[in-house]
Parts: sequence; structure tokens; C-alpha cells
Amino acid sequence: MLKIQRAAKGEFVVFTLSGRIQGDDVAELQRLFELEAKKQNISLDLQEVKLVDREAVRFLSQCETEGITLMHCPAYIRE
Repeated sequence: MLKIQRAAKGEFVVFTLSGRIQGDDVAELQRLFELEAKKQNISLDLQEVKLVDREAVRFLSQCETEGITLMHCPAYIRE
């Protein structure tokens, strides 16, 4: 189960993700990011993420390519 918390810090928006990120969660995350006016000011805090499937890893990689910052990203996700 994925828990998502949103916090605005000035021009930046930080989404703190907790739990598991699975392929089923990707569509919801994309929808949330599209609601933000400036995607380049989005950060994802992954410190509390415990498990990520392959589809979610691809999505996180795409997010980073698009300018979304991955904070506290576990090494197993980066590999």
C-alpha cells in the first residue's frame, strides 16, 4: 500500500511516499504531478519507501529525466 503526503514549501512541492510503489500506483502519481503547475519544482521523498516494482522504477527514472528531484532514494532503486 502506498501513502502519499503533499507539502508545499515556497515554490516547491514535496511528495513524501511511504510503503510500496507498484505499477497500479503510477497512474495516480502521474495525475497528481500533472495537477502541479510547475513540474520542475516537484520533489519526491522516498525515504519511507519499502518496495518498488519494475514499472514503478521505470516511472521514477522517467520522473528524474523530466526534472523531478528524487530525495532519499534507496540504492536498490537507483541500481
